[in-house]
Amino acid sequence: MKLALSLGYAGAKMNIPLERVRRAEELGFEAVFCAETYSSDAITPLAYMGALTKRIKLGTSIAILSARSPANLAMCAQTIDAMCGEGRMLLCVGTSGPQVAEGWYGQPWGKPNYRLRDYVAIMKKILKREGPVSHEGREISLPYKGPGSSGLGKPLKSILHGNPNIPIFLGTDTDLNIRMTAEVADGWNCMNWVPAKTVKYYKGLIEEGLAKRGDGKKLKDFTIMAPMVCKVSNDVKGAIESLKPEIALYVGGMGAKEKNFHVEKMIRRGFPDAAHRIQELFLSGRKEEAAKAVPDEFVDEGALIGPPERLKQRYREFADSGLSILSMIRHTDEVIETMGKIAAAA
Repeated sequence: MKLALSLGYAGAKMNIPLERVRRAEELGFEAVFCAETYSSDAITPLAYMGALTKRIKLGTSIAILSARSPANLAMCAQTIDAMCGEGRMLLCVGTSGPQVAEGWYGQPWGKPNYRLRDYVAIMKKILKREGPVSHEGREISLPYKGPGSSGLGKPLKSILHGNPNIPIFLGTDTDLNIRMTAEVADGWNCMNWVPAKTVKYYKGLIEEGLAKRGDGKKLKDFTIMAPMVCKVSNDVKGAIESLKPEIALYVGGMGAKEKNFHVEKMIRRGFPDAAHRIQELFLSGRKEEAAKAVPDEFVDEGALIGPPERLKQRYREFADSGLSILSMIRHTDEVIETMGKIAAAA
C-alpha cells in the first residue's frame, strides 16, 4: 500500500503546503491529489507543484465531470504530464452531486452512469490518438450534434502527441457505478473503504465489473485508492471528537435532503438512524447537536487515529485489506513524518 497526500480545495485563501509536498516526495509518497468543488480548481495547483517537485505523481481527486468537457480534461492532463515529466499525471473523475453540477457548473445532472461511461471513453480515445475522435454516447457525443449545433463539427485528432497511458480513476459510490468503474477505468477512488465492513462487498462488485472488460485485467491489477483522515494523538477520544463537526457538515449539509451521498455512505456502513438524525439536526440549524450525534465508531473505523503504535496497527489493517493507495486528508507535518516512517518500515 502506497501513501499519498490529498490537498482538497482552497478555503477563503489559496494555501499550497509546498514544503510538505516536497517532504512527502522525499519520504517516498506516491502522489499528491487536488480536489475541486466551487472553490479552487483541481488542475492548476498540480502544474504548480509539478514544476517544483521531481517525482511525486500529480492527481485530481476528484476533477468534477461537469466542470470540463472530456476533451478539455484530457488536454489538461497531457499538458501537465508533458511539462512535468511523462508518467506523473493521474486522473480521477467524479460527478459530485446535482447541487454542484447544476447550481455551480450549469450542467445537467443527467444519468451519471452513462455520463461517466461516455466521458471515459472519449478521454481514452483522445489520449490514444488512434484516429480522429468520434463518439455516439447516451449522454455525451463527439462531435456535438445537439440543440444549437451548426452541423459543421467534425472528428479531430489531438495535435499534441502526449502520454497515451495516463491512468483514469473514477470516484463512484453506488453498486451500479462501482461495477462500471471496474469495467471501464484503471482504478477506483473509494470514499468508504473500511476493512472490517466494506472490503469483501466492494471487491465482489469490482470483480463483477472486471469480468466485463474482456482484457484479462484482474483485481490485483486494479488500483484502489481511498482518502481518509490520519491524526497523530495520544488522546484518541479527543481526536475522534475533533472530526465530528466536519462529518456532520457533510452528512447534514453537503447535498439536498433527498439526495446526499454522505448520508447514503453512513447508512451503508450500518448507521442509518444516526445518518437521518444528523441530517435532521443539521438542516434545522442545530449543528453542535448534529456533531454530537456522530457515532465514535463511525469516525474511528474509517480513519487512522491515535499514537504511533495504534497507527501502525491500523496501517497494517488497511494494507492487508488490498487497498493500493491511502491518501491522507487533513494532514500535518507530524502526520506525514509518522506515516512515512510506518510505511517505510512496512
